[in-house]
Amino acid sequence: MSTETAEGGGDTAVTVTQDAAAEAIRLIESEGLDTNEAGLRLFVQQGGCAGLSYGMRFDNEPEPDDAIVEQHGLRVFVDPASQNYVGGSTLRYEGGLQGAGFHVENPNVVSECGCGESFRT
Repeated sequence: MSTETAEGGGDTAVTVTQDAAAEAIRLIESEGLDTNEAGLRLFVQQGGCAGLSYGMRFDNEPEPDDAIVEQHGLRVFVDPASQNYVGGSTLRYEGGLQGAGFHVENPNVVSECGCGESFRT
């Protein structure tokens, strides 16, 4: 298990914006989870019209082989297989009346489907 922090100055698997961290922490706390242990799991799965799609969920703790990124008080867990796809990405939260939610900006993507829900690297 590797842990990286924004303050550490190293290259992180995923960068988390302050807005994304604040919203994720708010949601984690609303689920009754301990933000010192629990975190947001970001993963890649087969699916969508472009072949791959992102998934996110809250986990009580990381798996032993997860990369753990801690930024703005949020812990993000990424499994080794997903790390190959999301390395260098930025996790953002966008509010508003339409399209509110978490979005992954991934520099590894070579094409996306029209709706933006799936991608190919």
